[in-house]
Amino acid sequence: MVPQKRKILLFDSGKEWGGGTNSMLELLKRIDRQRFDITCCFYHNYRRAGGESIEQVLNAIGIPMLVLPARRQPGWAKVLKELGRSLLFFSRNARKAFTRKMDTLWRIQPDARRLKKVLQDGEYDVLYMNNQPGSNEEGYHAVRGTSVALVQHCRIEPVLSPSLVQLVNQQIDRIIAVSKGVEKVLLANGVEAKLCVTVNNAIDIHQPLPDRHKMRESLGLNDDTFVFGSIGSLIARKANHHTLEALALFRQKHPDAEWKMILIGEGPERQALEAQAAKLGLSDHLIFTGFRNNPFDYLATFDAFILASSSEGLPRVVLEAMLLGIPAIGSDVTGTGELISHQHTGLLFPWSDIHALAEHLSAIWQDADLRQRLANQAHQHVRDHYAIEHYVAGVEHELASLSSRRTDHV
Repeated sequence: MVPQKRKILLFDSGKEWGGGTNSMLELLKRIDRQRFDITCCFYHNYRRAGGESIEQVLNAIGIPMLVLPARRQPGWAKVLKELGRSLLFFSRNARKAFTRKMDTLWRIQPDARRLKKVLQDGEYDVLYMNNQPGSNEEGYHAVRGTSVALVQHCRIEPVLSPSLVQLVNQQIDRIIAVSKGVEKVLLANGVEAKLCVTVNNAIDIHQPLPDRHKMRESLGLNDDTFVFGSIGSLIARKANHHTLEALALFRQKHPDAEWKMILIGEGPERQALEAQAAKLGLSDHLIFTGFRNNPFDYLATFDAFILASSSEGLPRVVLEAMLLGIPAIGSDVTGTGELISHQHTGLLFPWSDIHALAEHLSAIWQDADLRQRLANQAHQHVRDHYAIEHYVAGVEHELASLSSRRTDHV
């Protein structure tokens, strides 16, 4: 007898193409279609910059997608929010609680009702949410009164309030953390240990590697130019402003060095970063490429990769740098600090410590033996522990074994 497929609705409330999107797609490309029947549900049919929409990519790999158009904030909610903020001027916590209540009334609860209808009409077995509890709260409400199993794939260090933790503990059947660090944050905030499991993020270690020389040529880089680089959305959390400050210190120490810094990505911080680079006298050294559909190819041009973020989940881009044999320098935060073993598979610095980062930039630029040693050890580390097959198998196991605690549904 052929076992019945588990019918899964994958829900993603995001509106921008990021690392979580790429990890989700890598899973969907490989998941066993004989065991899992997956449909994706999004609020936004977002696009890669100048490229395909998420719906087009999903359709190309045979995954259907539903779009629940995001609700616009009603006028009454705007008026009440402003009135509440004015009346509660004396207490920041009170203003925050009021705003939260308003958000629940006009967005979370209506979205939960819409999502619940999709689950019931489609007779889904599992609701699989692709972000973090704070971004997917409507899903926790949507499964109330149903037998739908609920799983959260927590792809970044979560932000959790006591009330949200209580909701998670009441409704979730499994939280999949992308790293041990993310799981520790969940546990430290009070999420029950029996609900949590870590399935490490991973990459395809067998993928074709880019032509470094060709890519450097396309950027006008000669063989003598040392290339620092970073990849990711230009948002505050990525702390690229710290990287620029450290690079200014590096330039002061090595005024004759021939180097460039390449920032691959787009986002709201770009204008501020360009202005900062000009103020620091770094404009001639900076290359802003904007969003690129092939960031892995650009990564191959780097001599050192920098990730200065204030928080991460388990950054795929660090794994990709390791696979390419590019030494990584990262802030010692959740996710990044788990991947990089200092002086073994890369270099770590305390988040926001621009002087420590600048020292690492000098060390990695000056010492070819250090670069080679770190690159070799990191390359072996990613091949041994972070192959995509382990990631897919781990998620498949959780989806297959999952059962709902809500057996008294109506």
